Parts: sequence; C-alpha cells; structure tokens
Amino acid sequence: MDLPVGIQTLQRTDRWVGEPLCAILTLVRRIFESAGRSGPRQVRRILFVKFAEQGSTVLAYPAICRAIEMVGRENVYFVVFEDNRFILDAMEIIPEGNVITIATKSPFRLATDAMRAVLRVRKIGIDAVVDMEFLTRFSAILTFMTGAKSRVGFHTFFGDGPYRGDLMTHRLLYNPHLHTSQMFEGMVEALTRDPAALPTFDFRPSENQPLARFRPSLSEVAEINALLRRENPRIGSAPLVLLNPNASDLLPLRRWPPLRYVELARRLLERYPELFIGFTGAPAEAGPNNQLANEIGSDRVIPLAGKTTLRQVLALYTRSEILVTNDSGPAHFASMTPIHVVTLFGPETPALFAARSPNAIALWAGIACSPCVNAYNNRQSVCRNNLCMQAITVDDVFKEVTGIYDSLKRTASRN
Repeated sequence: MDLPVGIQTLQRTDRWVGEPLCAILTLVRRIFESAGRSGPRQVRRILFVKFAEQGSTVLAYPAICRAIEMVGRENVYFVVFEDNRFILDAMEIIPEGNVITIATKSPFRLATDAMRAVLRVRKIGIDAVVDMEFLTRFSAILTFMTGAKSRVGFHTFFGDGPYRGDLMTHRLLYNPHLHTSQMFEGMVEALTRDPAALPTFDFRPSENQPLARFRPSLSEVAEINALLRRENPRIGSAPLVLLNPNASDLLPLRRWPPLRYVELARRLLERYPELFIGFTGAPAEAGPNNQLANEIGSDRVIPLAGKTTLRQVLALYTRSEILVTNDSGPAHFASMTPIHVVTLFGPETPALFAARSPNAIALWAGIACSPCVNAYNNRQSVCRNNLCMQAITVDDVFKEVTGIYDSLKRTASRN
C-alpha cells in the first residue's frame, strides 16, 4: 500500500536532495545553455508551478488573468499536487485539460509523476514557466527540466534565503513587503522584460486586482440545503455562522486554541437566539472538530467536519453569513464567495497572506516574535508555543463577529 508523502518528508527531501541537484543542474546550465538574445522574449504558452497551499493558488488569480491576457486561456497551464487541483477547477479559469497533476501517494509515485509532468510539458512546447513556490528546490528543478526558454522564479542573490542554484532566466528578488498576490502578478509581468535587467524592473503592482468567483449551480445550492436539514432539521433558512478550527499540516502553529472556538460559539448563541453555528473541517480533522461542536451543548450547533466535499464547502459559504477561521486555505476559498471572513493570524502576517476580498478581516496580535515564518526559512519555525495565536482573545473575535452580524441585520431590515 502506498503511504502518502508527509509535509516534513517533502521539506527534508527538498533540502538534502534538492540542494545538490540544484548545484549539479546549475553547472549543466552554464555549460549547455546559451545566454540567448537580449531584450524581452516572445511567449506563446505559459506554465505555472504551484504544488501546494491551495489558498495561495487563489491569490494567484490576478497573475493567471494577466497570463491569459498575454497568450490566451487555451495556452495557460498549471502544475499542481493532485490533492490541490480542486481549487483550480472551482476557479474555472484554466481549461481542465491544462492542469497537470503530481501525486504524493508515495516517494516513488511523486518521482514518476514529476517526470511524466516534465515530459508532457516538453511535448506541449511550453516556452515560459512561472515558478510560484517560495524558494523551494523541487519547483526550481522541475522548472528547469521543462526546457522552457523563459523561466521566472525567486533567486537568492546574496545568500539571503535557501540555496536553489541558478536555474532561472528571469531572476527576481522575493519581496517580503509585498502582498503575495502582487508578487505573483509581478512574476508574470517579468516575462515582458529583458531578463538581463532583472531583478530591477519598473512594474507597479495593481491595487485593485480581479477576484476569483465561485458560482454554485442550483443543484449544488439545493444539495447543501438538504445536507443542513439532514444534520439539523430545525435550521430552515436561519442565519449560519461557520467556525473552522483547523490549520493545514504545513504549519500547525497557526491554530487558535480549540476551546476558544467553543467559548466563542456559546457567546454567539447566547446573544443571537436565531443563529445557528456550523463547525467545518477536512475529513482528517472530523473527529476533534466535531467533538468541539458537541462540547457546546446546543441544538443549534451543526457538526459538519468531514461531511462535505470541497465544492460543497464553497456552496456552504454562499449559504452562510460569517466564517471564523485560522489562517489556512478556507479563508481564501471563502473569499471567492459573498461570505464575510474573520481570519486569525499569528506565525504569518496578513500583510502578505490576507485574503483580498473586501469582506475579509484579519486579526493579528503583532507580538514581538510574530511573524516567525517566511520564505527565507522555508516556512519553518523553532516555536513550540504559539503565543501569537493565544494573544488573540475570544473578546477580540467576538467583537468582530458581532459587529459584522449586527451590520448585516441592519442592512437586511432596511431591504
């Protein structure tokens, strides 16, 4: 039986195997790859590389739109880990056949699928690759192996980050003061510049970027309403607030203390007798998340973790008023719908990773050691006690949620 490749295994492999491979391929490049003519290069087909973190894929939406402007929708491709392609399908921006997946069910499958992806990309004739991973070696290696004439990626010019060789033609500085969606947009724009002039180029990122939108079908809306009635027949059309206590395996430090979700739910239910609370989460988190829901002791709480597909979660967001979540993918998925989102930040900063929706609010305590993870340390931290998340109180979150909910009630009463 195949055993999935864990996050820590991927990170260790990226470091201990990826670093020497990058050095070897850099030597190969310097021997066999000519500098090419100066000036911007013609681009006909663009490939994006973004293996993990579905939330960041949502933030890449403006960059993908810019690529479509340049070469047309049918000429834009994407390489992603198999488990993460869902959000691309939901965004409906790239043709399904243009999404190339790599399975992570085992190290052998990971390697063979990566090679198949490279061979397919070469067969398609991709001439530009945008590596949107933050200084990982695996993405740089795959980008180089595609044989594309133009390769955009972050480069560590002065040892200011993990070594990943010199495999890009368009080398950019990672800017820790620029929102991730703007960095991604700048990477595509770099394809229009002379690579010899980079990393300096006169691009000003957009302030008002296009937002991805999820539009559920009528059957999907009916399906989620039926699910809610099945789990709690009393809900009817009552307002619903969702709580998402999980965080991805990439960074467990992003979790707000779970029992604070219980306290928050109790206070909201006490203040608003018409309100229902739903607890969401992936199947792997169903046990602990639904246990939190049961601890509240109310018949207006619906344990939903593990009971929905990813598309159903998006449909659920369109049915609900507010989502409270740790900094993780759901915050960005929700930004594709009209729901109001309150995201709790700690190890990372909302200045870089907050959802771009006007309905999104970020709470961040801003203590001295936060943020502690970034692209330069491969999103790893020595912290074992996330005081940054503990510093966000239930009062803080309750105040934001009640402010939003009261505003929604006032708007509804005027209409």
